[in-house]
Amino acid sequence: MSVITLERYSFPAADARENFPAPLLYIGWEDHLMICAPVCLPLPPDMPFGAIAEAVLPGIYGYHPDFAKIDWKKAEWFKSDQLWQPDPAKSLAENGLKHKDAIRFRTPGLTGIKGSFS
Repeated sequence: MSVITLERYSFPAADARENFPAPLLYIGWEDHLMICAPVCLPLPPDMPFGAIAEAVLPGIYGYHPDFAKIDWKKAEWFKSDQLWQPDPAKSLAENGLKHKDAIRFRTPGLTGIKGSFS
């Protein structure tokens, strides 16, 4: 069933950047569906990208048995479905990340518990 809008919606977006303590960044771990969707985190734009793997993700994914096996030098990062090579020493902003961007990482050789993608 199609819907026709008779009036334009004119109100401020509730998810605008200024409504959050820091820009939101969605992060997903490919081939690990124990957490079925990307997590959404408020992360400061001046935080080094390398801190995601070192300080942020252990608290999110650290309980997964594969997490301790990750070789971060071999991790493949994706942004907008394109293979992407972030610089771990540069900030999130310097890596081009902004409010509500989504990134994913794949860990070659790790495909969930006993290869189950979970």
